[in-house]
Order: sequence, then structure tokens, then C-alpha cells
Amino acid sequence: MNSQKILVTSRIQHKLKDIIDSYNLTKEFRFLPEDEVTKEDYEWADTYVGFRPTPNFEFGNIKWVHSLAAGVDSFMKINWKNDVLLTRTIDVFGPKMSQYCLSYILQDSQLHEQFSSLQSENKWEFHIPKSLEDQKVVIYGTGEIGGYIAKVLSNLGIKVFGVSMSGNEKPYFEKIVPFGEASTILDNADWIISVLPSTNETKNILNMDTFKNLNNAGFINVGRGATVCEDSLKEALKSGKIRKAILDVFAVEPLPADSELWQMSNVKITPHISAVTLPNDGVKCFVDTLSKLENNEQLRNKVKIDKGY
Repeated sequence: MNSQKILVTSRIQHKLKDIIDSYNLTKEFRFLPEDEVTKEDYEWADTYVGFRPTPNFEFGNIKWVHSLAAGVDSFMKINWKNDVLLTRTIDVFGPKMSQYCLSYILQDSQLHEQFSSLQSENKWEFHIPKSLEDQKVVIYGTGEIGGYIAKVLSNLGIKVFGVSMSGNEKPYFEKIVPFGEASTILDNADWIISVLPSTNETKNILNMDTFKNLNNAGFINVGRGATVCEDSLKEALKSGKIRKAILDVFAVEPLPADSELWQMSNVKITPHISAVTLPNDGVKCFVDTLSKLENNEQLRNKVKIDKGY
């Protein structure tokens, strides 16, 4: 593929322009806010770069779309043309999300909240932290991000299991099973981590059929909120199937102020920050992908349109 006319759209297009200019690419660029892109721009461009489609998105002469974000669910709402390539930003999200997850696992294992509460009461009580080597984590989604999280956790001695569509084995997992067999590995899980993308197949896939197999487990969602049935999650939190939930993503964002989740003492809420896409990260991946396309090299970040990731 020979990209020559590249349309870059974003609310931070000026910042993206400064970064892209530093690469000294011999291409024609148009940098526009999302609400200023016209039909003529789509007819001019052969490549589209942005975090999401513009409200008036059309393919025009575009043959390649690069998502500056890892998730491409907004692009999946388009009636996709078979001859248009879709790629996404990779490599930066695994390290960030693994640090996010590990921070809460360590806080829980080392009894931070318990000891803080005792300190506030001037109490000296002896409690033994839980060793990482004695813990079991089940990761839903064993792709690039899930695999990186598995690598980090397993290197610390945690026993990591996985659930995926295929059930194919991968490094750093003790075992991976397809969704239909998830109940066979959920017993005695200390943590469930979801990094699932939002697709037709994953909508509300984490529900009471999953949570009923848990016994006082922690739950972390850094994938997409639409993959979790919120009513089932609240029920599991109240019944003790899930002892605490760390939620970074939600079906509706921002999370509505009247959501019951805000008031639940065993829920921690963060505003979709577990792996923020920084402009430098997105541009670096775009430039790397551009180079690979021009040199006919294999792409690791090509999106499978039929699967949505």
C-alpha cells in the first residue's frame, strides 16, 4: 500500500501535527478537527488517522484507516468496505493495564485498606498479607493486552489462567479454555480480569452465569463496559460472589451520577484511565505501521473486521 494523502482528525489535531512533523514524512497531510472534515477531504485522502470516525464519516477514496486508540468499537459501527484496511494502536496498552491491575492486586494482598483502618483507630493488630504465589488469576481475553498482563503476573509467581473465543494455548498461561468451559477454571480464583473488546459476541457475556462460579473473588474490568451485565455484577457484589470490583470502563461513560455503583463500598471506580492513549504513542504506532505497509511487512495490529478486534 502506498499512502500519500493522509487525513488526521482529532480534538488535539495541532498536537498530533507537531509530533507527526517531527518524523519528516514525505507525505501530504491535512490536520482537521473532527467537526470540520468535509466530503471533499474524504475524496482527497487515501488514509484516515483518528481516535474515532467523524460524525459525517465516509470512505471516499480512503483505503486505510488507522485508529489511534486500541479499541475500534466506534469504527465497527460503520458498514465496513472489504477493500479498506483497519489497523489500531498496540504495544503501549499492555504495560499500562498490567500496572493498573497489579496496583490493585498488591494493595489488596498487602491489606492496605485494613491496616489504614486500624491505624485510624490507633490499633496494633497482626494480620498476614497474602502471598502472590498463592493466588490464582483468570484473564478474560488472551490477546496482546491479556497476554502482557499474564506475563507480568506470572513472572511474579501468580498462577494465571485464560478464557478466549478459541481456547488456544499461549505463553504465560497455565491453561486457556473457550468461553463454554470457563466454569472449569473459575473455582478458587482470587481475581478475574477482563480485557475483552466490545463486539456482538461479547455483549453482556460476563453475567451471573460467570459470577455464580466465583467465591469471594476480586473483579477488574479494563476492557469494555458493554461486556459486563451490570445488574449481574451488582448482584454478585451483594451476595459475596465478588468481594470487590475495580471498574475502569462502563457501558455508559461517564458513569451516570445516579448509578448505584458509586455508593457501593466494595467498588472502586476510575474514569477510563487504565491505559490512556498519549499522542506520542498513537503517532509512533501509526508511523511504524506506515513503514511496514510500504515495505510489505506483516502487520500485528491489523483488525479482523469479522471479529471486531
